[in-house]
Amino acid sequence: MAPIPGSGLAKGLAVTLRTMTKKSVTAQYPDAQPDLPPRTRGVIGLFEENCTVCMLCARECPDWCIYIDSHKETVPAATPGGRERSRNVLDRFAIDFSLCMYCGICIEVCPFDALFWSPEFEYAETDIRELTHERDKLREWMWTVPAPPALDPGAEEPKELATARKTADKLAAQQAPPVTEPHADEQARAAEQPTRPQGDSKQQTDQPKPDQPKPDEPKPQPVEPKRDGPKPDESGPDQPRRGGSSPDEPRPDQPTLGQEGRE
Repeated sequence: MAPIPGSGLAKGLAVTLRTMTKKSVTAQYPDAQPDLPPRTRGVIGLFEENCTVCMLCARECPDWCIYIDSHKETVPAATPGGRERSRNVLDRFAIDFSLCMYCGICIEVCPFDALFWSPEFEYAETDIRELTHERDKLREWMWTVPAPPALDPGAEEPKELATARKTADKLAAQQAPPVTEPHADEQARAAEQPTRPQGDSKQQTDQPKPDQPKPDEPKPQPVEPKRDGPKPDESGPDQPRRGGSSPDEPRPDQPTLGQEGRE
């Protein structure tokens, strides 16, 4: 559908008529400071303690407005016989805000969180050469950086807080007074005393166990099972032997006295 001629002019006049009757409100700056959003890109603050002079920010800057100077110093070995180490020491960190285009690449690529956005914006100068601010000024702007937003309840603890808490616990453990050890005689007595199981009294430990015989009682002898008949080797003269007849009875192959007399 083709637009109606003059509709744009009518909309513009409607906005003018709607606002011309309202009272204008003027912010009396600098007496009244503006309420800036928390992620305002004002200037860049430097947290000098976190800087390791890795030069990533200076190399990634598209305007080459970051200037860094440093030197190396030798750190003695922490333990005897250890190896000495060398570290970079920051001498100069400056940002030329007359060239900076506030892209934030230097803040994003810093691996150790040494650069932060500050909402500070009152750094105007009358000379363009004075817009190159050194690390002292950048450090002052660091204290105007707002606190980061709160994490979710189920989020992990930041690594910086975990490292700082671990270091504080280690320093507290080193500064704590040493625990006094017991005397050598007390240690020897404790080693000589026999250990008893927990929960058992002295009377319980002195009493013998039910499955072990007492030392004063004789050991029970094994009882042989009883048999109905006499043993083969214990048969007397009055008892008949097994498998044969008594001595008074004649054998079948032996003739009796009556038969011998008859013959």
